[in-house]
Amino acid sequence: MAQFINQKESVVTDAIDGFLKGASNNLARLDGFPHIKVVVRSDWNKNQVALVSGGGSGHEPAHAGFVGQGLLTAAVCGDVFASPSVDAVLAGILAVTGKAGCLLIVKNYTGDRLNFGLAAERARAFGLDVNMVVVDDDIALPDLPQARGVAGTLFVHKICGALAEQGKDLNTVTEAAKVAIAGARSIGMSLDTCTVPGSPKENQIEPGKAELGLGIHGESGVEQVPFDSAAGAIVRVVDKLQPTITAGPHIALVNNLGGATPLEMSIITNELLQSSIAGQIKWLVGPAPMMTSLDMRGFSISLLPVSADNEALLLADVGPLAWPGVQETHDVPVLPLPDGLSPIKAMPSQHPERREFIDQCCDILIATEKELNALDARSGDGDTGSTLATAARSMKGVLDELPLADMTQLYRAIGAELSQTMGGSSGVLLAIFFAAAGDASASGSDSVGALSAGLDRIKQVGGAELGDRTLIDALDPALEALAQGMTGARDAARLGADATADIVHAKAGRATYVSADKLKGYNDPGAEAVARLFEELCD
Repeated sequence: MAQFINQKESVVTDAIDGFLKGASNNLARLDGFPHIKVVVRSDWNKNQVALVSGGGSGHEPAHAGFVGQGLLTAAVCGDVFASPSVDAVLAGILAVTGKAGCLLIVKNYTGDRLNFGLAAERARAFGLDVNMVVVDDDIALPDLPQARGVAGTLFVHKICGALAEQGKDLNTVTEAAKVAIAGARSIGMSLDTCTVPGSPKENQIEPGKAELGLGIHGESGVEQVPFDSAAGAIVRVVDKLQPTITAGPHIALVNNLGGATPLEMSIITNELLQSSIAGQIKWLVGPAPMMTSLDMRGFSISLLPVSADNEALLLADVGPLAWPGVQETHDVPVLPLPDGLSPIKAMPSQHPERREFIDQCCDILIATEKELNALDARSGDGDTGSTLATAARSMKGVLDELPLADMTQLYRAIGAELSQTMGGSSGVLLAIFFAAAGDASASGSDSVGALSAGLDRIKQVGGAELGDRTLIDALDPALEALAQGMTGARDAARLGADATADIVHAKAGRATYVSADKLKGYNDPGAEAVARLFEELCD
């Protein structure tokens, strides 16, 4: 798998320098590349307790991204998924530790425990006061003798960072860390494992499944489970979390493991805040990438009880931009539409035959969703089928609210519904199409005349004509033939749609940006949708 790297041996050093060149002036690195990779606060005066964390790289923005006011004093970076050396950890400790002492915050992995632990011993030999805590918040594998440390580590960074900023002593900071570790609970889920720089991608997770509790280094989780939706994923995660948490309010940290899109992460957050534990989640951190696993396409949820002692510490401001802040959870604020945009709906009326006809049209469009998306992917963004299917599903939901007995009002009502529920240029054009058909119907036109008037209007507004590789190439001949019956309209629509496969220079729509070789031999998806609609109606 191609990646934006140079040599795999320089991935971490290149990344650290790139990060520091665009970061705050209050950050620096120690000399010693490539063996000593330590990011420190350059504004640190050693009068307060220093917080040092780190581990293998590949979890960015953790750990270097959390160095700064109110969080870490230094981050010691190893190679990708490899613990830093004892000398590197010791260098970090010596660089930032004064009389107030230092707390090492370590995730529970053998390499980290050993290297940070030995570095602490050596630092104490220099006369420094050094404590170490080990975070073990991962609940995925309850039978492990040593639970892994994952994104719940960030709660420890935040609480201890706030206390250190207040000037609290080392024992106070250490005890607060232990309380946070005892309360933190985390579990993740992923659809795919990560790609280690310079190594081939491993297909660890079966198609159609997700791994529950996958480790942040790609380690196996508790099980692979069937995947169907974000809602189902959150149900499984919450089922594991719920028995392990205490009563009372909690803070939730919604962490992107690296490869999930912001859109997906917002949906994950929405599902979490509608889950069976939503009532216990008072505060929210994220959704954001905070402790990632390279490009792993997954998420993790971390919970921590919120008490009178830690609430202010969690809310305290920090310097690093990688910390997304803490927000109190709340219902979605909804404001009324501005005057003139609130939909005015016609009086519903019954007409069983028309209701059945519209319902059938909707079912046809829904059934062709995947095929039309695949066709659209050749010339657009692969969403024509989804756009039409979404509108069709919405239309099915309002059938009993439509003025089915009045064709003029029915055209207008369909146009109004599409303008609200159908996205993109297609939604606008079809809304115009049906609004114009309603106007023509009000002037006495029959169905064919009304629909033809709608077609004329979208030609005027959209600027497309026959031969421009749009739905017009199927709809125009179909309406021309419709006066002679549905069979003729069906045949004309199919001929028109198939002809678009030979139109390699589109003059309208997204296909205008696509090269000829990608269009040749593939029907325009809008025209194909029209042809299939007529074909299925005839069948």
